[in-house]
Amino acid sequence: MERARRLFANRTLNLRAIEAIGYDLDYTLVHYHVARWEERAFAHVRERLIARGLPAHDVAFDPDLATVGLITDTALGNLVKADRFGFVKAAAHGTRMLGWEEVRATYARTTVDLREPRWSFLNTLFAAAGSCMYMGLVDRLDAGRISSTHGYADLSGFVDHALAETHVGSALKAEILADPERFVQFDADTAQALLDQKRAGKRLLLVTNNEVAYGTAMLRLAIEPYLPGGMTWRDLFDAAFFLARKPQFFSQDMPVFEVVDDTGLMRPHTGPVRPGGAYVGGSAALVEQSFGLEGESVLYVGDHIFTDVNVAKSAQRWRTCAIVRGIEDEVRALDAFADRQTLLDTLMVEKSEGDEARATLRLLRQRLSESGAPPDEIAAVEHEMDVLRARIEALDARIGPLAEAAGNLVHKRWGPVFRAGSDKSHLARQVERYADVYTSRVSNFLHATPFAYLRATKGNLHHDR
Repeated sequence: MERARRLFANRTLNLRAIEAIGYDLDYTLVHYHVARWEERAFAHVRERLIARGLPAHDVAFDPDLATVGLITDTALGNLVKADRFGFVKAAAHGTRMLGWEEVRATYARTTVDLREPRWSFLNTLFAAAGSCMYMGLVDRLDAGRISSTHGYADLSGFVDHALAETHVGSALKAEILADPERFVQFDADTAQALLDQKRAGKRLLLVTNNEVAYGTAMLRLAIEPYLPGGMTWRDLFDAAFFLARKPQFFSQDMPVFEVVDDTGLMRPHTGPVRPGGAYVGGSAALVEQSFGLEGESVLYVGDHIFTDVNVAKSAQRWRTCAIVRGIEDEVRALDAFADRQTLLDTLMVEKSEGDEARATLRLLRQRLSESGAPPDEIAAVEHEMDVLRARIEALDARIGPLAEAAGNLVHKRWGPVFRAGSDKSHLARQVERYADVYTSRVSNFLHATPFAYLRATKGNLHHDR
């Protein structure tokens, strides 16, 4: 199996002990051609903003402006990339990337804390359209084309509202259903992976915020064609919950309605859910009560770090799997860069040893000067320091291009999704903290099998050998 398609374990997970597996729909069971989907979403957002009186008619969609894992700074109109500690490593104001000195001057005393309303985390592929529009509007506000009564935070609110209306509305979804080949990435292995799990005795659940009409249509398009003769998505899933209102689905008891037929007719429901039933609303507590499940016997799989992964773990103690589609491109890019990365690591070790040796010589020179040592003895130490400085400068000349190339892997503006400089990115920290397992797509479970024991690697500390 290709390394990019593996399941990566942050916390050891025995799939044999999992009794039920719940799935999100969009960018989990069903993947889209991101640029095409987001370009149409962008167009719908633009129409809504123009109707609001904002000068968005000439804002063009550029899928390369942003990527998953970035953070919007609504106080300053910036898009930033932070490391796991919240220190900003790169930033753009509007569509303009800031230089290193600008980043340092702006954020030297600031760390990203996602609990503060100032910061908005771009943690799904659905964020591209909104981010691109926001950056374009920041440029227009700075140029005086938007009333100064509005600030950067107001623009963010306008875009978020227009994006939410676009996702909830039917126009964009109608376009997708009218031409699914253009927008949907079909993957026959997804259905086979689900079948393997069901036949291994796992209960399969669908928990999506999509409405019934769109959700069932996507299941018929993306899942049913790859099921054995006559089998439908209702036969595959033990229960399906639409309009689930995640994250509240995991933390609150909410009313539930049973979907009676394909026309969307619903009736109030009480008591345990019916095996094979489809519902609107519901809760994680209802799932556990209906199927006799509890906590760590359930695995939930989704692409949204907060709505799917964080809350399922913190509220219900369910095991979690984050779907991060970009990990495939990142792993492949890192594998292709492996030889140069080895050279870069070797050069960095040499540089570190040189820096340490030069620091030792500086201390020696200081002590010799304070003790009144002969000038020639001090000069000899200074000569050694000069030799080391020249060696370090030569190393820097070799390290620079390699470090720049490593920083531009995957995305030329923002670099690898899981890296921020030489450290883990803020997204990597979120995935590491809340996802027991992460992978690029559900069909990767096909290679792992429903009986796999996914072992996390030992967490090394800096003082470990």
